[in-house]
Amino acid sequence: MKSTHYSIFFFFFFFFSFVSSHDTSIIFTTLGRSTYAFDIFALPTTHPQTEFQLTDGNSVNFNGHFPASLPPSLLSRLPDDDSVNSGKLPFHLIYVTERNGTHHVFYDAVFHGVGERRAILEFPPQTESTRVQVPLVGFEQSGGRVSMKDKPSLSGELLIYVSTHEDSGVPRTSWAAVYSTHLGSGLTRRLTPKGVADFSPAVSPSGVWTAVASYGEKGWSGEVQELATDIYVFMTRDGSGRVKVVEHGGWPTWADEYTLYFHRRCDDGWWSVFKAVLPKSGELSVDSISTQRVTPLGLHVFTPASSPANKNLIAVATRRAGSEYRHIELFDVVSKKFTEITRPVSPHAHHLNPFFSPDSSWVGYHKCRGSGNGRGSDTLLLEHLRNPIPGISLFRIDGSFPSFSPNGDRIAYVRLPGLYVVNYDGSGLRRISSRTAFSTAWDPKRKGVIYTSFGPTFASESTEVDIISINVDDEDLSYKQMTIGGQNNAFPSPSPDGKWIVFRSGRSGHKNLYIMDALEGETGGLHRLTEGPWTDTMCNWSPDGEWIAFASDRENPGSGSFEMYMIHPNGTGLKKVIQSGTGGRTNHPYFSPDGKYIVFTSDYAAVSAEPISNPHHYQPYGDIYVIKSDGSDIRRLTHNSYEDGTPAWGPTFIKPVDVEWPNGGHPCSFEDCHWLNVRPNASVMDASFGLGSAKIECAQ
Repeated sequence: MKSTHYSIFFFFFFFFSFVSSHDTSIIFTTLGRSTYAFDIFALPTTHPQTEFQLTDGNSVNFNGHFPASLPPSLLSRLPDDDSVNSGKLPFHLIYVTERNGTHHVFYDAVFHGVGERRAILEFPPQTESTRVQVPLVGFEQSGGRVSMKDKPSLSGELLIYVSTHEDSGVPRTSWAAVYSTHLGSGLTRRLTPKGVADFSPAVSPSGVWTAVASYGEKGWSGEVQELATDIYVFMTRDGSGRVKVVEHGGWPTWADEYTLYFHRRCDDGWWSVFKAVLPKSGELSVDSISTQRVTPLGLHVFTPASSPANKNLIAVATRRAGSEYRHIELFDVVSKKFTEITRPVSPHAHHLNPFFSPDSSWVGYHKCRGSGNGRGSDTLLLEHLRNPIPGISLFRIDGSFPSFSPNGDRIAYVRLPGLYVVNYDGSGLRRISSRTAFSTAWDPKRKGVIYTSFGPTFASESTEVDIISINVDDEDLSYKQMTIGGQNNAFPSPSPDGKWIVFRSGRSGHKNLYIMDALEGETGGLHRLTEGPWTDTMCNWSPDGEWIAFASDRENPGSGSFEMYMIHPNGTGLKKVIQSGTGGRTNHPYFSPDGKYIVFTSDYAAVSAEPISNPHHYQPYGDIYVIKSDGSDIRRLTHNSYEDGTPAWGPTFIKPVDVEWPNGGHPCSFEDCHWLNVRPNASVMDASFGLGSAKIECAQ
């Protein structure tokens, strides 16, 4: 009852706090996410020829699990049909889906025609004869709190999964924790200790034990490739008996009650799968466990899956020399032989995170479904997300550095390269320039005028980058260069009266803030706002003209750690708004239309999943937050394991519905993790991303 009262108080407190910012919209970008179009597929482990699509093509579906059996509470929710309740269906699937603006865990019963092995689901049919779908956990089961869900598995009546619905209470620490939900009673229990983050849970065949990748109490230190996790095991029923069994490892999977497989990036540069054997008696600890590297050097092998039906067989994802794609293979740990599964069937696609059927006859995974399937566009220009703050619509845009026009009817954004403008409903899409641009801003007084920067992103102080203004309503789209000299002039933000522009420049040898004339550029007037041997950047002018918010590393220049500050346009009143723990990042601040709040991106909640389980992101962290301009009442808006960034806050409320690309978009155009690239001539001691900083020797 206490938690219910708290949730009600929490809701109404923030509801009334944000009333003045209602009927507005926040927009942000997530690198590559709009092109994922993930569905779960399966192939037989012998003679694989045709991929069977198991999920329904709705939104993004990933990280599946084939349960060994269904509990009575789930069977009771299925239709009263002998073919269903007899347990003879070939596929029972548990998986994560991001539909309806947030994460859910679904159960699907998927079956095909009697006596035939043909495509499981042919679009567009969506009938009881092909699919039964049951939502298991989501927004409602998390107390009405938006959260990420990940890596589900079913053991009896217990659904085990990761959720981020509980605030860790400490800046720059992960909210990811493992929970169990009893499907019969609905009782949800946290299995991860408070103050600890757990990832990638795996339940033992008996259901007694759960293994996780975890930092323990030491926490995240900013890793962006391999997390510095260890393997822990604990009792599935209540999280008790927790003990560390392996130092340096992730993505555990059980072959039997005493055998675990896991992956590790080694000091020789290769990702490999290891085997850990637990003692059948005596104390369970790191010292009592024997570990052995089972996959060879010369290729990356990771995200293993084992099946109790064949303890010598594991399914793995691989990256091989000369291949741009992640594929699923089987590996026999006795014969040391690989068997390709996905490459012969689907060579030009990424296949992620394999899992076995209980009898090892099928291997599942997720991949981009491609375009079509009778369901219209598979990529969204604007994807609506559920916002924990009522009255403010929240959208992910398939582009970078978005900004709203003064009345909120148009959006400018970039696509690296190219500058674009589109109406908020997806109509009127135009490419304004084909040059590399970033950080857009609209003039508040001159209709159709946009400020941006032409030149390379994330470059040094002396790089040639200049701010330009361009009237997108002019037929000739002529532009005016506002800065001179090209010393990395970027992130323009006009004053609300339209007279001045604050921007970042490296002209002194350091990136500091300057203010120039909005009509003539720096030739019409220029003065320096900040000065020091650090980086001040990503500035935004408040709607009342009194403040400029910006990100700065002035407390530890060059460290990569950024805090958010505010300063008056005359250079007085400097104050820190927020920082993300020690060494964290709070970037891209943007004022609400009434100036009372700031939206920004940050690693305030650290990471939420193992980075290697996703496609490429330059940094596997960064969620969208809102905070009062006085630094109080921080609210997390997005929950995922991607990189959310470059938010903007517009003055009008956009109807919370998805907007498809008018031209169909570019599904499947995301890339695999860049640090998994392998040179075609790589030797067994040379991974192209360089040597890792492994904690222990990765011996054979």
